[in-house]
Amino acid sequence: MSRRFRLGMVGGGQGAFIGAVHRMAARLDGRFDLVAGALSSTPARAQASGRELGLTADRCYSDFAAMARMEASREDGIDLVAIVTPNHTHHAIAKAFLESGIAVLCEKPMVASLEEAQDLAALVAQRSLPFCTAYTYTGYQMVRQARAMVAAGELGEIRSVHVEYAQDWLARPVEHEGNAQAAWRTDPVRSGGAGALGDIGTHAFNLAEYVSGLRCERLAASLASMVPGRLVDDDAEVLLRFTGGARGMLWASQIATGHGNALRLRVIGSKAALDWAQENPEQLRFTPLGEASRLMVRAGPGTAPHHGGRTPAGHPEGYLEAFAQLYRDMAEWLDTGSRPHNLTGIKAGLRGMAFIDAALRSSRAGSEWVEPR
Repeated sequence: MSRRFRLGMVGGGQGAFIGAVHRMAARLDGRFDLVAGALSSTPARAQASGRELGLTADRCYSDFAAMARMEASREDGIDLVAIVTPNHTHHAIAKAFLESGIAVLCEKPMVASLEEAQDLAALVAQRSLPFCTAYTYTGYQMVRQARAMVAAGELGEIRSVHVEYAQDWLARPVEHEGNAQAAWRTDPVRSGGAGALGDIGTHAFNLAEYVSGLRCERLAASLASMVPGRLVDDDAEVLLRFTGGARGMLWASQIATGHGNALRLRVIGSKAALDWAQENPEQLRFTPLGEASRLMVRAGPGTAPHHGGRTPAGHPEGYLEAFAQLYRDMAEWLDTGSRPHNLTGIKAGLRGMAFIDAALRSSRAGSEWVEPR
């Protein structure tokens, strides 16, 4: 470790959910100290939120643009900013910090439209700055184990990739019942026009490409708003066609009664198959063709040492551990100037937006096959 890095945050003030998750994850390895934030656009709330987190008054901003300028001008300015605001604000915030020479870790989906994603990707390439899209589940150790096994050829030729992400928290119109998280996620202005597709479908799509190593060439999507009056999709079914001829399916639903945070991935190859579920993330089921299934566990026999995680075998890791892996990777990137190969960067964010754009176009055209741009 060269030094502890200085972290800033935009969004994530009083009453926010994901900001607190990021802050806990950033602390786990002791690589980051939160020193500045534009935690709210309301000055009084920004100051109050900052005081709760121990920030000095002069580094509690209510304007992200002013924060970017001021932090870039300080000798002790932030090294990295975490953006944890609603989707429609991501582009302007990320652009302000990148133009100020500050690395970015941005919540998914990266922005609100494919055009905004392409603009950011060009800026990141121009400035050569670290940029991470926060696809949390790529931080799980057994997801990285699965990716390594596919890349090593242990599954043979990949034939099928199935991924599903099912939740039930939007099975009722809770956006009209005072639920702030639901309110912005179901507002097409703030969500970017995609509901479940953008909120959890991008996680599923990223996981499919991340583990399989394949690129989706075409898709056909059918999106639905099952709760009466809802303005964005809350259930999405997407057929996927990958490079090399592999086929796949993606289901993302936030009206799936009886499901909490049920993300599951199955990768089927000519020699073996893998099966992983987020609600039991310590385990990876590996089944060679014609043989009994083998249950691999984190840090157990047959797993790579570098996928071991922070806790001993048998002591379960969790959601925060996966998030913390992204911050550990970003610290390594800031340290060495080289992006860790497992980290989801700007290209992953751009792919996520291309998936959303293609699925929306396909669904509007009656589930026609389209290519992600």
